[in-house]
Amino acid sequence: MMMAKPVEILLVEDNPSDEELTLHALRKYKLVNEIEVVRDGAEALDFLFGRGAYADRTVNDVPRMILLDLKLPKVDGLEVLRQIKAEEHLKRIPVVVLTSSNHETDIVESYNLGVNSYIVKPVEFDQFTETVRQLGLYWLLLNETPD
Repeated sequence: MMMAKPVEILLVEDNPSDEELTLHALRKYKLVNEIEVVRDGAEALDFLFGRGAYADRTVNDVPRMILLDLKLPKVDGLEVLRQIKAEEHLKRIPVVVLTSSNHETDIVESYNLGVNSYIVKPVEFDQFTETVRQLGLYWLLLNETPD
């Protein structure tokens, strides 16, 4: 049986265009090899907790970073964030909210729940790509995390 490589980034994004742009930027700058994409909050929680379609996944193999949209089907991003930060084996994973929402209530609630960074998605392609590049550089290469 071949061992699956640990996921470096969990991308939680329901917008196909934003998913494509994010993956393009991460691959263009060779920042990450293993990216798991989930398209709603329930699927994100199933992945992280090893449930449903991900029941055979080793839950101790946590992503190095989570890019989380807030406006998601089934379970919204704030609830996903709440569950991540409440779970002992997940709470130290850097979570970056990458969303179109610049509502003060979303920003405040995200930080109250323990988000590591909150970024409003740039609309313009080059700026979006550069934002994702900088996120990857910082959180995957520069930021130090406990083992």
